[in-house]
Amino acid sequence: MRPALSGLVALVTGGGSGIGEVIARTFVDAGAQVIVTGRNAERLAFSAVKTGAHAMAADVADEASVKALFAAIDEKYGALDILVNNAGVTGPVARAEDMDVVAWDETMAINMRGMILCIKHAVPRLRRRGGGSIVNMSSLMGLRATPMRSAYTASKFAVIGITEAVAQEVGVDNIRVNALCPGAVNGDLMQRVIAARSAAEGRAPDDIIRTNYTEKAALKRWVEPEEVAAAALFLASPASAAITGDRLRVDAGRS
Repeated sequence: MRPALSGLVALVTGGGSGIGEVIARTFVDAGAQVIVTGRNAERLAFSAVKTGAHAMAADVADEASVKALFAAIDEKYGALDILVNNAGVTGPVARAEDMDVVAWDETMAINMRGMILCIKHAVPRLRRRGGGSIVNMSSLMGLRATPMRSAYTASKFAVIGITEAVAQEVGVDNIRVNALCPGAVNGDLMQRVIAARSAAEGRAPDDIIRTNYTEKAALKRWVEPEEVAAAALFLASPASAAITGDRLRVDAGRS
């Protein structure tokens, strides 16, 4: 059998570390030619060596940078079939009354503006290929709110809305657009969130993990990055050919 993404070209934003790096490796293993992008060129280069992807540094919140990125993809590959909008930041962990508005604006710039800019420049290229798949990284917090995470929650709710709207716009072009909604994913990013919550709430990290995350999950555990990557592969591949405008939870059954 041919690999699921054989002969396809995929762009993974935020591909220099964490979930994005694992998605890139999974897509390479599935036969795709993968470009990883992000702001840190050194980290991207290291990730590319590990995953077999090609690194192209860009700031997804800056349209000139995004435009240059897609021009570079055109020059090197001449095509694009898959976009995974994974770039994102966790945003401030704070009550609304204590909100750092600069940090709020940065969260929206990367998590929302960055996503729509990449969609804007990807859609004409996917259309020229006769279709394709866009996978937008939302979150379980894009489906229900969490205290002290209003910035991140707002941005991830927006991802769901944009996904549904764009799916209706581009379905006629055989372009599918879906949102992936992970729960608490094991890794450095989640550990930073736990540390910030611990400092803000005055609670021990182990207590936060147990009462707010693992004990609330039907499977009583974290989600692993590889499990999120497997879901992204499903949404990017022909296996999900009739699925668009939807959201897929990967959360170990969090209640």
